[in-house]
Amino acid sequence: MRLDPAGGKKLDGTLSLAESYELCRRVQKAHSRTYYFSTRLFPAEVRPRVHALYAFMRYADEIVDTPHELPLDAQLSILEEFEAETMAAVSGEEVPNPVLRAYADTVRSCGIAPETITAFMQSMKMDTRVFRYPTYPDLEVYTYGSAAVVGLMMCRVVGVTEGEADAYAEALGVAMQLSNFLRDVGEDWRRGRVYLPLEDLARFGYTERDLASGVVDERFVNLMRFEIERARKLYDIADEGIGYIPRGRRFPVVVARELYAAILDRIEAQGYDVFSRRAQVSRPGKVVVAAGCAVRDPGEIAARIRYMRTFRRLSSR
Repeated sequence: MRLDPAGGKKLDGTLSLAESYELCRRVQKAHSRTYYFSTRLFPAEVRPRVHALYAFMRYADEIVDTPHELPLDAQLSILEEFEAETMAAVSGEEVPNPVLRAYADTVRSCGIAPETITAFMQSMKMDTRVFRYPTYPDLEVYTYGSAAVVGLMMCRVVGVTEGEADAYAEALGVAMQLSNFLRDVGEDWRRGRVYLPLEDLARFGYTERDLASGVVDERFVNLMRFEIERARKLYDIADEGIGYIPRGRRFPVVVARELYAAILDRIEAQGYDVFSRRAQVSRPGKVVVAAGCAVRDPGEIAARIRYMRTFRRLSSR
């Protein structure tokens, strides 16, 4: 299931809510093998919420990232229409987009704050007018809406209500996005975007001309090491907040954290060459990572089993 909202593709507006959630599942499966792998580890009642959250974000992302001929002002217009439809759906209005129907149901059921949706859409709009980030604080403005608030949304989806957990969730969201940025340096360049802060390129004497040519030399290696260390520090911060996640729901989050962090390991293993090959974890590798997470926290697996038994018992009444 591919989405192409900027290309005028319309989704079936007659789908039921259950069918809308199923559509979201297929969207996630088609677009993100790593995230889908970890999502399948959630309890059955949580998975559809994660599918809906992902499909919502992907739909917005497709407007600005899928190769198409739409000018930037047209992309911005479509994003604004999508935002207006999103807020209408969240407020309880009937909308034709099945992705939004599932997402709005998730927002209302899980208590996702409307301001996080607004922040996310703001960053999506930035992709139509901001293509370089002079400093890391400048990039943080973008990653707050594109990644940190996603961590906040996931907190609500998995049942975290304590405000003390928010900073850790934000850190995890940003760390995962930085991992993707480093993996996709070449791909983003071809889209006309550079998510590496320009001050960092200058620090190591690496230029945009080098980036365009896919130069992998000592300067680039040092630049990537610097960025990888920044991402790993955020993962370390995020790890301190795992305990806020209810028992029985931590395992998938930890697996996702490890799989995205493993992208950094793969970048290192392939000599920092992110231009000629994609840094990714194989399916057998994902299974190994998941097994390692289970071994490190057997109490979480036991809690998951107890939780599922209770859930099935209550659901059968």
